[in-house]
Amino acid sequence: MDAHEVAASAAFGAREKWVALFTILRREVSRILRIWSQTLVPPAITMTLYFLIFGTLIGGRIGQMDGIAYIDFIVPGLVMMSVITNSYGNIVSSFFGAKFGKHVEEMLVSPMPSWVILAGYVGGGVLRGLMCGGIVLLIAMLFTTVRVANPLVTVTSALLTAIVFSLAGFINAVFARKFDDVAIVPTFILTPLSYLGGVFYSISLLPPLWQAVSQANPILHMVNAFRYGLLGVSDVSLVTAYGVIGVATVVLTAVSLWLLHRGVGLRS
Repeated sequence: MDAHEVAASAAFGAREKWVALFTILRREVSRILRIWSQTLVPPAITMTLYFLIFGTLIGGRIGQMDGIAYIDFIVPGLVMMSVITNSYGNIVSSFFGAKFGKHVEEMLVSPMPSWVILAGYVGGGVLRGLMCGGIVLLIAMLFTTVRVANPLVTVTSALLTAIVFSLAGFINAVFARKFDDVAIVPTFILTPLSYLGGVFYSISLLPPLWQAVSQANPILHMVNAFRYGLLGVSDVSLVTAYGVIGVATVVLTAVSLWLLHRGVGLRS
């Protein structure tokens, strides 16, 4: 920071920071609820179809996976897939829209600290991700009995995963130059990693080589941490899973704050 930025930050007191944070969060929540037919309904419909096709029709033929009824096995994966796609999609579209409309420039020239801007947008992404994940969990109750083996692991794994992909969506929005750029990462990276992240199968079914390769997929660790929280079983070590999530959170937060501070892709 230069002397002017330090002085501006000092003048922007704690109360003003909380007001600014609450204002951004309120705007994000209002946006999610205002267009609920686009933000909350599609995940519910999509996951209902997954439960019908994979859980009921195909699951009956598969039987069990790791000693668990197949429909119960896929519940954690489908919930996390919804959390990931919606927390990512919310912030990438919202922040890119603000950048496109020049609203971000107004925030950057204000004395508002970068972490307040980031926390406000990430908070909106986390909220939408968890709301959609909760909706999917409620839908799962229509098809099977949902039990929670470890509530703490269930909540923390879902929350941290939503934070990670909200941060990733923020970075995508910073570098996006047109609306088409917003869809590239979800289509070519998130979707393949989600389907290969143990949502529909246990990696114990794979040959040793591919089991080792799968360990490099961060979504595998997130899905299995949440599966441990719900079902008490996991293909990976819980310590490793939280380590991967923790490192991703720290790195993406640092990168996001650096991008905001430097104004990369934001200042005309």
